[in-house]
Amino acid sequence: MLYAEKLKYVFYVIFHPADGFWDLKREKRGSLSASLTFVVLTVFTLGMEKLNTAFLFNNNRISEVNVLVDVITVLLVFVLWCVANWCTTSLMDGKGRIRDIFTAIGYALFPIILIRLPLVFASFCLTAEEGAFYEIFGFLSYLWTAVLIFMGTMMTHEYSLGKTIFTCMITILGMGIILFIGLLFFNVISEIIVFVSTIYKEVRFR
Repeated sequence: MLYAEKLKYVFYVIFHPADGFWDLKREKRGSLSASLTFVVLTVFTLGMEKLNTAFLFNNNRISEVNVLVDVITVLLVFVLWCVANWCTTSLMDGKGRIRDIFTAIGYALFPIILIRLPLVFASFCLTAEEGAFYEIFGFLSYLWTAVLIFMGTMMTHEYSLGKTIFTCMITILGMGIILFIGLLFFNVISEIIVFVSTIYKEVRFR
């Protein structure tokens, strides 16, 4: 299947998630490269939203927006979910490989692109009275994505409804644990660097 067809397959996935995610893994209808394309487009969309949404619906101060921080945040959440989910499902008889998880979650992000990117341009045409539509569609994009992530997890690992709910809860907990360990590790490394640097200066100037 061509790369363009793997990209186009996302429309089948978001409207037929059960069959879509099943075929995504079993029939190789998608690909990791296409999935990562959607991740990049999601980062681009959220960046555009912060920088270019009409002032009437934009709560961000443009001068204070750090695009790099936003990019890192989105990518960190994406990677943390995939890694935590893989660690969790490896212990719970999950059928998905880490590659399958990355692929499914990347495709699940597409509603954010599909809805929120057009909203950036639509924000210049809406009045304050019509702002409710902007908020509803914005919320819908995240809700739709959350449902797709849930369905992607269920189909990728061949879980029941109850086991998928439990797995998602443990995955969120796992994300927090991984983040805590990562921050603790970097804090220890920074302390070691400061300690070694201090010892070096003491030896050098004596």
